[in-house]
Amino acid sequence: RVAFRYCTPDGDIIPAANPNGAARNIAGIFNDTKTVLGLMPHPERAADAKHGGTDGKAMFDGLVEALS
Repeated sequence: RVAFRYCTPDGDIIPAANPNGAARNIAGIFNDTKTVLGLMPHPERAADAKHGGTDGKAMFDGLVEALS
């Protein structure tokens, strides 16, 4: 049920890529039916330049594309 893990830009799952010490570098999980996604990184805080950054916007754009 792991959805996302913290990793390096090359995809290596190592302790140095884990900003908060999450167990097994887990950053997001699904419920049993994959209808609920829980995230630790909080991309909604980085989806608007007025809030200081847009790094999280790519995730929301990807979700819109996947669901349309």
